[in-house]
Amino acid sequence: MIHVAHVSSSYLGPSGSEDKYQSLGTEGMSSKDLTFGMIFLLQTTFGILGNFFLLFQYIILCFTKCRLRSTDLILKHLTVANSLSILCKGIPKTMEGFGWKNFLNDVGCKFVLYGHRVGRGVSFGSTCLLSIFQAIIISPRNSGWAELQVKAPKYMGFSIFLSWILHMLLNTSFLMYMTSNRSNKSITNKKDYGYCSSVRIDQTTILLNSLWLALPDVVTLGLMLWFSGSMVFILYKHKQRVQHIHRNSVSPRASAETRATQTILVLVSTFVSFYILSSIFQIFIAVFYQPSWWILNMDALISMCFPTVSPLILMSCDSSLSRLCFDVMKKTKFPPLI
Repeated sequence: MIHVAHVSSSYLGPSGSEDKYQSLGTEGMSSKDLTFGMIFLLQTTFGILGNFFLLFQYIILCFTKCRLRSTDLILKHLTVANSLSILCKGIPKTMEGFGWKNFLNDVGCKFVLYGHRVGRGVSFGSTCLLSIFQAIIISPRNSGWAELQVKAPKYMGFSIFLSWILHMLLNTSFLMYMTSNRSNKSITNKKDYGYCSSVRIDQTTILLNSLWLALPDVVTLGLMLWFSGSMVFILYKHKQRVQHIHRNSVSPRASAETRATQTILVLVSTFVSFYILSSIFQIFIAVFYQPSWWILNMDALISMCFPTVSPLILMSCDSSLSRLCFDVMKKTKFPPLI
């Protein structure tokens, strides 16, 4: 969402003072800046390592020609989107926390904010697609979705591709209105976001742009909650049906689907929780004429929480590494003795 306001002259300083402010480095760094810088550094490091490790596992599964689940393609794109979101938000916030001021030019500001928004949007869309496809997969064979169980895997690739294209188009406004704080352009009306600013536009354009960005999020969130609720209902009905059956008689396939569904439900619940918190801070940023330092940093911190913890949830609940080792051993053909 693009919001604009007037930046005080004391921030920009007189002619020549911007270079002095930019060169402060660690000398102008306070203890709270250093604290948040360390938090963002740790969050970025763990988030990138977790997503890269998870992506590496899926790549190995592909190269070893192991049997992949229908939702693994979505999970691969989810890790890529999470990595993009973390890199474009975490690295600039870490540099800002450690005292680097005005280190991005106009192109850099447009790239990191646009990349973060696209990564966040695709992560949102991928999580929604996970809930939709998993609800279709676990639905009873005699339900109205039985026909979709065969067709759904064929549309996964197209759905993910459409999600990337949609969010790349939706967030083009960040390429037009974002600018660097060290820009030499004589722009007096800005809204400061720390290392970048947005130029002032009229209220009608702000309202239309806000609706343009908010509408897909609202629709996606509604779909996510609806299909997540459907999964909970299906699992509840399944549990009632098997209560009278001995545990050993339950098929491994049903158990695997149940575990995968529970993993996705945990993932969706985590995403919705962090999304609601992030939306609250986004409202504060939109309402306040000049958002405070605390609001900007807390919003950045919360927006990076889901991309950081999602690979941990997937690895802990899904046991992908165990599945990888099992599949590799199963596919291995040992040479004959004679």
